[in-house]
Amino acid sequence: MFQTFEVTARPEQGPPRLSALRDEIAAQELDGFLVPRADAHQGEYVAPCDERLSWLTGFTGSAGFCAVLKQIAGVFIDGRYRTQVKSQVADVYTPVPWPETSLSDWLIEQLPNGGVVGFDPWLHTAGQIEALRKTLDPADISLSPTHNLVDHIWADQPAPPMGAVKAHPLEFAGETHEDKRKRLAATLKEAGEKAAVITLPDSLCWLLNIRGSDIPRNPVAQGFCVLHDDARVDLFMAAEKLTEIDAHLGADVQQHDPLALLNHLETLKGPVRLEKSSVPVIVADTLGDEAVWGDDPCALPKACKNAAEVAGSAAAHLRDGAAIVELLAWLDGKQPGTTRETQVVTRLENIRKRDNALQDVSFETISGTGPNGAVIHYRVTEETDSVLEAGHLLVLDSGGQYLDGTTDITRTIAIGEPPEDARRAFTRVLLGMIAMSRLRWPEGLAGRDIEAIGRVPLWLAHQDFDHGLGHGVGAYLSVHEGPQRLSKLSTVPFKPGMILSNEPGYYREGAFGMRIENLIVVEEAEPLAGGDAHRKMLNWRTLTFAPIDRRLIVADMMDADSCAWLNAYHAETFEKIGPRVSNTANAWLEAATRPL
Repeated sequence: MFQTFEVTARPEQGPPRLSALRDEIAAQELDGFLVPRADAHQGEYVAPCDERLSWLTGFTGSAGFCAVLKQIAGVFIDGRYRTQVKSQVADVYTPVPWPETSLSDWLIEQLPNGGVVGFDPWLHTAGQIEALRKTLDPADISLSPTHNLVDHIWADQPAPPMGAVKAHPLEFAGETHEDKRKRLAATLKEAGEKAAVITLPDSLCWLLNIRGSDIPRNPVAQGFCVLHDDARVDLFMAAEKLTEIDAHLGADVQQHDPLALLNHLETLKGPVRLEKSSVPVIVADTLGDEAVWGDDPCALPKACKNAAEVAGSAAAHLRDGAAIVELLAWLDGKQPGTTRETQVVTRLENIRKRDNALQDVSFETISGTGPNGAVIHYRVTEETDSVLEAGHLLVLDSGGQYLDGTTDITRTIAIGEPPEDARRAFTRVLLGMIAMSRLRWPEGLAGRDIEAIGRVPLWLAHQDFDHGLGHGVGAYLSVHEGPQRLSKLSTVPFKPGMILSNEPGYYREGAFGMRIENLIVVEEAEPLAGGDAHRKMLNWRTLTFAPIDRRLIVADMMDADSCAWLNAYHAETFEKIGPRVSNTANAWLEAATRPL
């Protein structure tokens, strides 16, 4: 199994660890210490050796941080994790709703007489520290860089990952890394910049057409690199990871020990581009006046998938869709009360593994029934494993890392007869998903401009959900990829080739949850008769094909256009997926995709 169900953190471990950290804080003559989720590379996902937040507090979410002071320790969590955090942290920690409550405001309230708060300068970005200092300095609260105090008390901290790095085949990458380096180096030269420092693992791996295994569920290798304006790259990555790819990298990519990064930066003559939102503050401080702020040069080119990457993703989704259909057909044959959440996860993984291109799951499968479905990022464990009972909904959110693409799909499944209020909420979620899927929009719009379209049916019923409508997805890379997002916070305009999720949901704590998710790719829209010929428009093409549970749909709530979209989607699903599944699953699929 790629996924296990062991309990990875226990609330009772929190108090003694917090006490030990406070002893370290006192020994350093500090008033507090910040413990982020991030690692030195500032990616969303971290290796086991960097799970400091989880180790200290018990909270296992993918976003958040802890601010430890002498009398209070705040665990800052966004709307996705406000149910989850209650069961994962001991009462010595105080959950803090974030970003509604900012760290700076909280520190000012908790330290009215000022103080000194320590932080590890590798684990915070230049932008974060700059913003904090701007608001904290007037309150006489200073931020002091220091060594990592959690590492001092974490006796059995795992070693850094050292998995072998492999070349990503050109048939899937669609462009050589030499051409990528030259293309991006030209943009640096055009901007008058001598180099750029790249810290994000997925950017580095995309640039060099390599993949690794340093982060669970994400095929990336950790390292840093400096891209020069002549297309040379200085790669700061452990040599033992690179033994299989010397020929692939070539002479223009020079390997260095990761510990040599700061000394190397001191030799650079600027301007050297740094991305304020992702570069560790210690890197910016080392470069000093040689640094200029700009975007990660890999971010947008990586997001705009080329034809080979889009084709690979589409192919992966068809095979993945067949696995989902096999699972759904199997599950539909089970009587309520006979199946557990972990059995669903195990069955789906075993079906996916029949595909030799599968390298891993793209994240730990969310299989939440009944009240567990209301935990947005629920992770089933041996302790929480629940039976799928009659009247429950099952939220099944899963994906695969295939050599040709990354998948992410959510389906909500009725177990027995679903409650009427759940069916009505589900239909609103479906209407929002369909509205976004059908959308055409003028070129130049960003997530913040269109995200609300997927929420309107819920808003009209005084309902909503506390996560973004969608995130970017990589091409056999991170399942969460920037800079593109379907979010009210995103200002990055959509461009052809960007792949995103479309996943509205609804969650009623203690009762049920639901989510429907397809992956969609941005394409140039074909002109329509009678339209403005001079306007450039974009639209989505759906990549994900698997049926949506008709038992949860209140047909009378569906308008004609939405009903027509759903029927066409189901017909296409049967056409594309039917030939790929067993006879039993094919018969089930034919019934599941009948017109509404």
